Amino acid sequence: MHRAAPAPATTLVVDPTSGLLLDAPQVLSPHRDARPSGVLPELIVVHGISLPPGEFGGPWIDRLFCGELPPAAHPSFASIAALRVSAHVLIRRDGTIIQYVPFGERAWHAGQSSYAGRAACNDFSIGIELEGSDATPYADAQYAALAGLIPALCAAYPSLSCERIAGHSDIAPGRKSDPGAAFDWPRLRALLQPSKTSDQRL
Repeated sequence: MHRAAPAPATTLVVDPTSGLLLDAPQVLSPHRDARPSGVLPELIVVHGISLPPGEFGGPWIDRLFCGELPPAAHPSFASIAALRVSAHVLIRRDGTIIQYVPFGERAWHAGQSSYAGRAACNDFSIGIELEGSDATPYADAQYAALAGLIPALCAAYPSLSCERIAGHSDIAPGRKSDPGAAFDWPRLRALLQPSKTSDQRL
């Protein structure tokens, strides 16, 4: 049985006007644009990422999302250095949340994707990257941070719901596998249970 993740030290707050997570480090990415007119965030997508693959720490995720990844720094970087990708936030192994794209804007995290028959998930989703890999257990601090961030997002954007959360593998099956078998979905659902309200929809 898993230990309960530690509670976040402070309550997280998202400013819906700026789209920023208050008090979070920000490394704003150029890889973002406006959502289609009238489209609100309705889905939260959980990803897993490590650069180089299977290694944690270092500046490389920041550099990738900012279009500054040096292709010669590691053999695995040559094929991805030119990608124009981003996420709204990254949760590091120690639970630190770094923001790259304001939540009201469109981050380029999902690629070709579909949720409940609706294509182009970037248009209507928020992308949360967890520093990790498909086969490496995610850290307690990451579950705590994620379980604090999701209710903060739902409070700022009523179009979101704790019930509409998917993995990258769910919206791009066969193309993506993250956050992988190592991610404990029942654990996240249990942590979010107190945040549910009677009017949330599937």
